[in-house]
Amino acid sequence: MTGDDTPATDGGTDTEGADSLALDPWGSSTVSDYRKLFEEFGIESFEDVLADIPNPHYLMRRAIIFGHRDYRRVLEAMRDDEPFAALSGFMPTGDPHIGHKMVFDEIIWHQEQGGDAYALIADLEAHSARGLSWEEIDEHARDYLLSLLALGFDPEEGTLYRQSEDRDVQDLAFELGIEANFSEFQSIYGFDGETDVSHMQSVVTQMADILSPQLDEPKPTVIPVGPDQDPHVRFARDLAARTRYFGVTEAYASFEMDDEERRLVARAYEALTDESDTVRCTDAADWLAGADIAGGETDALDSAVEKLEAAGKEPLRPRVRFLDRNATDEAFEALIDAIEGEKRVFEGHIDSFDMDRADAEDLAREVEVAHGGYGFVPPSSVYHRFMTGLTGGKMSSSIPASHISLLDDPETGYDKVKAATTGGRTSAEEQRELGGEPDDCPVYELYAYLLAADDDEFAERVYEECREGDRLCGDCKEQAAQLMKEFLAEHQEKRAEVEDLLEETDIELESPRRR
Repeated sequence: MTGDDTPATDGGTDTEGADSLALDPWGSSTVSDYRKLFEEFGIESFEDVLADIPNPHYLMRRAIIFGHRDYRRVLEAMRDDEPFAALSGFMPTGDPHIGHKMVFDEIIWHQEQGGDAYALIADLEAHSARGLSWEEIDEHARDYLLSLLALGFDPEEGTLYRQSEDRDVQDLAFELGIEANFSEFQSIYGFDGETDVSHMQSVVTQMADILSPQLDEPKPTVIPVGPDQDPHVRFARDLAARTRYFGVTEAYASFEMDDEERRLVARAYEALTDESDTVRCTDAADWLAGADIAGGETDALDSAVEKLEAAGKEPLRPRVRFLDRNATDEAFEALIDAIEGEKRVFEGHIDSFDMDRADAEDLAREVEVAHGGYGFVPPSSVYHRFMTGLTGGKMSSSIPASHISLLDDPETGYDKVKAATTGGRTSAEEQRELGGEPDDCPVYELYAYLLAADDDEFAERVYEECREGDRLCGDCKEQAAQLMKEFLAEHQEKRAEVEDLLEETDIELESPRRR
């Protein structure tokens, strides 16, 4: 979840072959084919929701934000003027650079759309997983915060905090740790017997960071990250579900089914209701046994038929099921009383025959919160592409020549752009004849990600001129270098202007843990 990209010192999964989707939150992995993420990890294409966003950020319009997980939930809250939040964390291991600016911009954009914006300094993670001293952390944290404010974050409307100083986050991390176990840390993060306990604790703290915007009230929350941080998002979603008092599913009979079994029984029910008003479990078992079911569903088919046959003549009836996960006795009884219409109460679950699933989920959350539960909404996420380093490969804080720091002297920024590799041909003549390769050019990325700002027409013109061979690399880099110089000068002027604003915030700028 943090905006750091330096190599892990321990505990991270093997980053060799990262392009085959070994996502490592602490590694320096890249993803060469983002489409694989849709298939392997269930990340959805951002293009599918873009049309529903009334004022999309240019990072969205240019497909730099390429994927999402459950972002529609956030968009619905945005559209209906209901509460939602955006949060991201920054591990202060070096200077903030132009790659981090993407995340700053995403947080600020969501704040401008009416969301509760949270930006945190992941100092516990930096100390435990990177071994930074508290003095180093303080210095870098201040730089991150100044750049965030200079870019437009409103501290009066948003929340800034440090992991080490937020007791609510630490208390939540303790509670979430009850729901996590070491085998999960092994399978998700590759931790082993040599991994520091504090490193593992920092992971649970990040889970608490992700869910903390919902401590006052449950609400959709989006976490803008690079795809390497997706393991954190998935783990947080799992922990959010485990803390819930009630689960809500659809059901057709008194027995339990998994998702695959439920889909098969639903098919049988829909087919048989055309022939009879009452469909019994044995009828559905016979139908499934004779149906043409894809081979991949064989195991689910066998188990579904077995359960249906065991239920015998029990009628199949669609219903919404409330499952007791962690509810207190008082909360369970309160839910029974709150469900209107026809219902059946079992040990461990309640079936409602007159509610739809959306209303049932709202009711379950309402009862949970009223009886002391969190009622967490599963956190959503959006994923942006990695910026290519100026020297090729991934942009990294640990390789100064690969990135442009937001603290770089404007002349230094100019020089770095002028020295950057390009997607150009071997000669000007070949460039004019064959055209350039902007899709493989770190300099063009500077235009698309930063230098063109909100001007899509300018970004597209640079792209087309390069591809058609009308734009040569020397002139292109000179223009980019000048624009970078201007951006850095303006940004650093704004940083100076918000110094007093930072001092007025509640965030601790000097850690009491310093020795």
